[in-house]
Amino acid sequence: MAATTLVTGSPTARADAARFIAQASFGPTDRDVDRVMAIGYGPWIDEQSTRSTALARTYVERMKTLNGTVGRGDVTNAIWNLMLTSDAQLRQRVAFALSEIFVISLDDGGIHSEPRAAAAYYDLLAAKGLGNFRTLLESVALNPLMGRYLSHLGNQKANLVTGRVPDENFAREVMQLFTIGLYELNLDGTLRRDSGGRPIETYGPDDVAGLAKVFTGWSWSCPTFPADQCFLANSPTGLNDADTALKSMLGYPKYHSTDEKRFLGVTIPAQSTANPGASLKVALDTLFNHPNVGPFIGKQLIQKLVSSNPSPQYVAAVAAAFNNNGAGVRGDMKAVLKAILLHAEARTTSTTSGKVREPILRLTAFTRAFPFRSISGNYIVGATTDAALQLNQTPLSAPSVFNFFRPGYVAPESLAAARGMVAPEMQLVGDTSAAGFGFFMRQTIERGVGQTGTTGTRDIQLDYSAELALADKPASLVARLNERLCYGTMPSTVATAIQAAIEKIAIPALASGGTNQATVDQQKRKRVNAALLITMLSPDFIVQK
Repeated sequence: MAATTLVTGSPTARADAARFIAQASFGPTDRDVDRVMAIGYGPWIDEQSTRSTALARTYVERMKTLNGTVGRGDVTNAIWNLMLTSDAQLRQRVAFALSEIFVISLDDGGIHSEPRAAAAYYDLLAAKGLGNFRTLLESVALNPLMGRYLSHLGNQKANLVTGRVPDENFAREVMQLFTIGLYELNLDGTLRRDSGGRPIETYGPDDVAGLAKVFTGWSWSCPTFPADQCFLANSPTGLNDADTALKSMLGYPKYHSTDEKRFLGVTIPAQSTANPGASLKVALDTLFNHPNVGPFIGKQLIQKLVSSNPSPQYVAAVAAAFNNNGAGVRGDMKAVLKAILLHAEARTTSTTSGKVREPILRLTAFTRAFPFRSISGNYIVGATTDAALQLNQTPLSAPSVFNFFRPGYVAPESLAAARGMVAPEMQLVGDTSAAGFGFFMRQTIERGVGQTGTTGTRDIQLDYSAELALADKPASLVARLNERLCYGTMPSTVATAIQAAIEKIAIPALASGGTNQATVDQQKRKRVNAALLITMLSPDFIVQK
C-alpha cells in the first residue's frame, strides 16, 4: 500500500493543539499547548520519546522509607503521581494504555503482595512502550508478576506418571490478548474469511498445548539458581535477594519440557538437553512475526488514544508502520505512535471519530486543566473503584486479564450500536456508575482530589482563581471551560444552556465597605462549581473528540 502522509506540522489554533495533547497525554496544560504550537506535532512526539521519566518503584520505595511498610495503595498513588505530574506524558500515557492490554491486577493477591514489583511492572511498560514490540513482549512474558498472574511462573513439564500437563493459561492469553487475537486479520483489521464466509481462527487447542510447553521451566531469578528451592518457591520471600521479584524469570532446564512443540505452523524439535531460552526465542519470534500483530495491537492503541471506531484505512496505516518503520524495522513502537497520532483521521473530527473517556482519564484531564498542588507532595489519590461513589476504576486494578472493558464492546440499545459502532469504555457505564461519577465529581470540584489528610483537607487542591474572576461574566466563564475541558468542541446550544443554568445562582452586589464579601465569594464559588460540574457531565467532555 502507498505510504500514508502524516500531519507533522504545527496546529493553526490552540484548540487543535489541546485536542492533540488530550490524545497523547493525561490532559493538556498551557505549557503543553504552548510547546506544540511552537514546535509542531511531529517534533513534540520526538521530544517526548527522548524524555526520561520518574519511576513508580522509586515512589513506592520512598513510601517504605517514610512509613516502614507499603501496600497496593502506594502503587496506585505512584501511578496517579506519574499521570498528573510527569513531563514524559506521552511515555506515561502509552504505559497506561499498555497496562490495559498486558494486564496484571492489584486485585490479585499474588500481585498486591509485591508492591515494589507491581510498580516496577508499570515502569517496564513505560520504559519499553516506545521501543520495539519484540523487546516489550519478551519483557512482559518473563516478568515474574505476569508469571504469577497468568500462572506460568513455576510451570512444570508434563509428568506421565502423575498425569500432570503444562499450565496453558499464559500460552492462551499471550496469543488471544497480547499478540494475534482470535481470528486472522487483514492489514486493515477486517476479518479474513474462508470460502464459506466464516472467520478463520488464528489458533486451536493443539497450538495452545504446544505453546504451553515453551512456558515450562520458568521461575524466580535468585542467587542459588537453578536450585529446586528457587524454582518451587511460591514467594520470593526467603530467596536471599530483595530484588528477586523485580528481575526477569530464568529458565530452569530440569523443569522445561524437552518434547516436540508444535504451534502456529512452527515445530520446535524435541530437545536432547532442555533449553528453555531457545524454545522461548522461537515462540516469541513466531508470535512477533505473525501478520496479525500489527492490525491487532495497532487498532487497540488507536482505540485507547484516539478513536473507538477507526476506519480500515487508518488501521492499515498503523499496521503498515508496525510492519516497517520506513527503515526496514518491524515493531518500532515510536513509528506506530506517530502513525496513530499524526494520521489525518486523528487530526480531524467526524460523526464517527473520538472515544468515550474512561473514568481515570476524565479525572486526570480535569485535574491537569487547572493549576493544582499536592499538600503532602505525594499525590494521595488512592483507590477509586467504588462504582456508587467513585470512578468504578483504579489504575492497575482491572477485574480480570480482559481489562476493565473489551475493545469490541457494543453498548446495548444505544445509538452507537444501531450504527454498528463499538464503545469499549461504555462497558464501565451503568445506572450506578453514571450516578456515582456525578457524585464523585461534585465532591471533587468542591473539596479537591484524593484522600483526606490529617487536616481534613483532600490532598490535591485545584486553583480556580481564573474561573472565579469570570464568575460574574457567565458567558465568558462557560467559554473558558469550553477551552479548558472541551478544547473548543462545545456546541453553542450546550454553552447557552450551561450559561442559563448558572445565571440562576445569584451573585449579590458588593455592599459598601465590603460587609457582604464572604457571601459574594461564596456565590461566585457556587456558580463556578455548577459550571464545572455541568461541563464535566456533558457529552462534550465525556467524549474525547
